[in-house]
Amino acid sequence: MNVHFIAIGGSAMHNLALALHNKGYQVTGSDDTIFEPSKSRLEAKGLLPENFGWFPEKVTSNLDAIVLGMHAKADNPELLKAQDLGLKIYSYPEFLYEQSKHKTRVVIGGSHGKTTITSMILHVMHYHDRDVDYMVGAQLEGFDVMVKLTKDNDFIVLEGDEYLSSPIDRRPKFHLYKPNIALLSGIAWDHINVFPTYKNYVEQFKIFVDSIVQGGSINYNEEDAEVKKVVEASENPIRKIAYQTPEYTVENGETLLETPEGPLPIEIFGQHNLNNLAGAKWICQHMGIDEDDFYEAISSFSGASKRLEKIAENTNSVAYKDFAHSPSKVEATTKAVKEQYKDKTLVACLELHTYSSLNAEFLNEYKGALDAADVAVVFYSPQAVEIKKLEKVTQEQIANAFKRDDLIVYTNPEAFKDFLFSQDFNNKALLLMSSGNYGGLDFDEVKKLIQ
Repeated sequence: MNVHFIAIGGSAMHNLALALHNKGYQVTGSDDTIFEPSKSRLEAKGLLPENFGWFPEKVTSNLDAIVLGMHAKADNPELLKAQDLGLKIYSYPEFLYEQSKHKTRVVIGGSHGKTTITSMILHVMHYHDRDVDYMVGAQLEGFDVMVKLTKDNDFIVLEGDEYLSSPIDRRPKFHLYKPNIALLSGIAWDHINVFPTYKNYVEQFKIFVDSIVQGGSINYNEEDAEVKKVVEASENPIRKIAYQTPEYTVENGETLLETPEGPLPIEIFGQHNLNNLAGAKWICQHMGIDEDDFYEAISSFSGASKRLEKIAENTNSVAYKDFAHSPSKVEATTKAVKEQYKDKTLVACLELHTYSSLNAEFLNEYKGALDAADVAVVFYSPQAVEIKKLEKVTQEQIANAFKRDDLIVYTNPEAFKDFLFSQDFNNKALLLMSSGNYGGLDFDEVKKLIQ
């Protein structure tokens, strides 16, 4: 099968391209720019385009399919040529469904926790040598690729993202997978550039629940009021199975999970992660892993990449970085670190970096998100606001939004760095939350603060 990727360099797209190459397909692609690690990974398999740019001559009637990435525009010259030729054009999720329509599809949805839950499931399957197909949004230890597709595996585990499918298909990705087994972890308003109201955002999850195949099942986090309401109101004839955070204790900086065999030391921590674990356990049981085998495997799970990643530690201090940026994730992550290190002073630094977080109207969603921190710092770049063509955001607006009188706000990268490097980190926990890098912060230098 000959498949051409328009915008092959994206994180998801290049992983799908690699998966198809590994499956024996003929794969070509184009993009106007490709960054690392996509560039090296494509190059290693001979899939890196010779030149960057769009080349309509690459699109011919010999192609069996086009896969269109979100990075491409609706007037992309290669897309227009494909439309003229009447070629079959798939969005990324459509093509994944096409590859998995004869498999048992397991889809993990939710505003937060889906990468971690998907990673937990894959870790357990890998531990017990159960081979499954998958698509996950983070690089996992022990896994070469983030997408795996085979002819033979019965199960495919898919991270169900609610963002749009392609420039010409405005449906959320997770509406297209038609799960046999689903999970819904939480609903907290996000992607406001696409879903301008909370009601509109919640509606996408209702559609997701209704898209589960008849006779299928959904596990849902009943501690999330919106999730409970959405799932229990659905008239789809499916099994609905609730889960909640299991019992656990924290002793001397170690989390112990209560199991039928007694307390089990685990590497992850925080109420939100224990809640994720409960959901993952249910899904693994649906996939044939019994409870004892799940506990044996999950004790060695250390987390998905960029999710509460420990970057430095000494005898009395510790530093973490985390991808958290939405209000619910920021609150959960900050609480988790404080709970794990009750006796340390928690310095929590958040960079407002995404479209939603820099939106003046959305800012109020952050109320109380940093309350668990002893020292709370917010960094944002006024230039990023300009680049995203958003209304100007002031330091005063940010201070008012978080509802914290002692909030420290920085807009200058050097000033933020000076603050960080002037701190005495004796008996402190440092938490850096961002999907960016605080205007050029060198995390290797940060590690030296705690040695």
